[in-house]
Amino acid sequence: LSQVKPQFESRVNEKCGLFVAIEYRTQVVAGINYFIKIQVSDSMYAHLRVFQSLPSENQGPSLVSYQTGKTRDDPLTYF
Repeated sequence: LSQVKPQFESRVNEKCGLFVAIEYRTQVVAGINYFIKIQVSDSMYAHLRVFQSLPSENQGPSLVSYQTGKTRDDPLTYF
């Protein structure tokens, strides 16, 4: 998550004092897609889609997509 946080902050153009993974799911592709529910403040959450390529490609995780304005109870689904 520490590698993805700056990518997320850059896209939403704000710093997150809180950045805690609450839940995640995976999807195996030519690497792994991670769908992660992140708590970004006391009452605000975001969903992230992070891609981790195969180890042979030697690349770190990258933020593919995100959804803001989520609540803790919103289901974590593919997007």
